[in-house]
Amino acid sequence: MPVSKAQQRATHKYAKNHYDRLEMQVPKGKKKIISTHAIEHDGSINKFLNRAVDEAMERDKNK
Repeated sequence: MPVSKAQQRATHKYAKNHYDRLEMQVPKGKKKIISTHAIEHDGSINKFLNRAVDEAMERDKNK
């Protein structure tokens, strides 16, 4: 069933109020590699990137 315009607006408003957006550039072809890995391990690119960032920051904090 298609999502209504009202639902799309509500979802956009929620995301705008609760999340920050980042844009990341990777070399051609790497997006597919990242996507495949993320789906195999976390289920989404967003979850994978958040986990990777959290792990890197924790590692850096313990240096």
